[in-house]
Amino acid sequence: MFYPIFLSAQINESDSLKLKANLSVTGFWQSGNVETLIFRAKSDVAVKPWKKWVFKTKNSYVYQAFDKDKADEDILSLNFLYFNPDRKLYPFVLGFVSTNFRREIDVRYLFGTGITYQLLNHKKRWLKFSISGEYEETDYFKTTFNRSEYNGNRSINTFRGTLWINGKYHLFKDKMILSHESYYQPSLEKGDNYRWQADIGLELPVWKFLNFKINYLHTIESLVVVDQKQEDQFLTFGLTLKSY
Repeated sequence: MFYPIFLSAQINESDSLKLKANLSVTGFWQSGNVETLIFRAKSDVAVKPWKKWVFKTKNSYVYQAFDKDKADEDILSLNFLYFNPDRKLYPFVLGFVSTNFRREIDVRYLFGTGITYQLLNHKKRWLKFSISGEYEETDYFKTTFNRSEYNGNRSINTFRGTLWINGKYHLFKDKMILSHESYYQPSLEKGDNYRWQADIGLELPVWKFLNFKINYLHTIESLVVVDQKQEDQFLTFGLTLKSY
C-alpha cells in the first residue's frame, strides 16, 4: 500500500494572510516475504499573532521499520518569530528541537537570532537570504565519533552561524513551480563541525489545488557517531494539495 500525499509547500512569512497551514502524510507498507513500514507526517503553519509579527512553525515526524527492525524514528520542530516580514530587511528569532534515531541523536536544541533580506517579494516568485547565529546542544546515545577529539562526550555544545537561501518561482505561465531551501551551518568554534542541506522541489500543476511534485533532499553532517555515513540523499514523488 502506497499513499503519497503532500499537503505541504513552502510558506512565505511575508504573505498578507493572517493564517496559512499545510499538513502532509505519506506512507508505505508491505508484508509477506519482506515487511516494510514507512510513515511520515509534516505540518507547516504561519500565523500573525500581532500586527507586525509572524510566527511560523514547521514540524515533522518520521518512522521507518524493515522486518520489524526500526530504522528511523525522528522528530523535527523548526520555529521562527519574525518582526515586520513585509519589509525588505527584517529580524527573527528561532528555536529548533530534533531527534534522530539512525544518527544516534537523543535530542538536539538550537536557539538563536538573525536577519533576512528579501531580494524578491512577489506572490508568484520570491527569493530570500538570511544570516543567523545560534547556540546548539546535541545529546548523543554513544560517545565514539568519526573525529576522535570528540570521543567521550555524550553532550556536544557549540555556537554556530548559518547562511540561508530560499525561494519559490512560478515558471512558464504557472505550468511549473520551482522551490528551493538550503543552508550552510558551521560551528564558530570548531572548523570540522558543520552541516549543509539543500532541498529542491519541482511541481507541475494538475488542478487549482493539486500539483504533482518531485522533491530532492541532500544533507551532510560532518560530525557523526562512528560507522555512520555523513551524507544522505532522498528523491521522492507525490502530490501537493493546497488550500490557498
